Amino acid sequence: MKVHILDDWFDTLRGLPCFEKLAAHEVTVWTDHEPDPALLAKRVVNAEALVLFRERTKIGADLLSQLPNLKMISQRSVYPHIDVAACSDHGVLLCSNMHSDTPSYAAAEHTLALILASYRQIPEQVASIRNGDWQAGVGRTLRGRTLGLYGYGRIAKAVAAYAKAIGMQVQWWSSDEGRARAEADGETVAPSRQAFFETSDIVSVHVRLKPATRGCITADDLAAMPSRALFVNTSRSGLVVEGALEAEIARNRIFAAVDVFEQEPLTDTSHPLLTHPNVLPTPHIGYVTEDEFDLQFSDIFDQVNAFAEGAPIHMINPDIRKKPT
Repeated sequence: MKVHILDDWFDTLRGLPCFEKLAAHEVTVWTDHEPDPALLAKRVVNAEALVLFRERTKIGADLLSQLPNLKMISQRSVYPHIDVAACSDHGVLLCSNMHSDTPSYAAAEHTLALILASYRQIPEQVASIRNGDWQAGVGRTLRGRTLGLYGYGRIAKAVAAYAKAIGMQVQWWSSDEGRARAEADGETVAPSRQAFFETSDIVSVHVRLKPATRGCITADDLAAMPSRALFVNTSRSGLVVEGALEAEIARNRIFAAVDVFEQEPLTDTSHPLLTHPNVLPTPHIGYVTEDEFDLQFSDIFDQVNAFAEGAPIHMINPDIRKKPT
């Protein structure tokens, strides 16, 4: 098949072991991002299969209507960026391995890295010594502090294990069902939502973005956090009410470490989350490691091969195969 891979910004995949799985196909790799559906359609008009890098490109009816040869889309994990109904309307099968048994350890590690870097002022200290100024200030110790994890899922559980290993106290908040599972597992659940935010030195959010969770972190939640507390978001920007974090940061009361933004790629160097000294920003690299890519794209390429062999796997809209061609 003619396979087009979108948004491989550093041309990483061709150097990974999993890329050999596409040896039987005609593969085109795009190493830049094209947000305009009309221009993107011209690039990939001959594609029979599209391979996506998570949520970097939105797939809607405006794009699909211009791709008469497209038969399937292959990706991994959740798909809020894809109009599944439009895929079905245009005869395109969406395949996505939901990896229900495997957390993104890369994202969990990056969460811990952001916490450590913020508390120990690592970016500031590095900049200081490179500038010939030696130490830039005094950091803080994590041992004994309370990490509040919002969302009782796979990545949060991995973060909890890392935090406990360095001597942190961990408490949880989540949906009713999530809190019940945490309590059943013997974990510490805060007595109330307000108490969770008021008594956590660090709050890290680990929730999937969907209509029910959009804006689940409010301005009141952030305002309830103690002075000098740290808010960490390596999940999705939309989980926080738009503008609430920027407003709270502007009060110079709390700190933040964020890996996700409403607009991505974020290139506006005047954005407050990039300029405020209380914020440690990274460009959505939580899952961006060679190891994680090889794991994820091995699954994705398996989906492409299964489709080519007439036995597709991990189908999101399987009813599309029942329609006459």
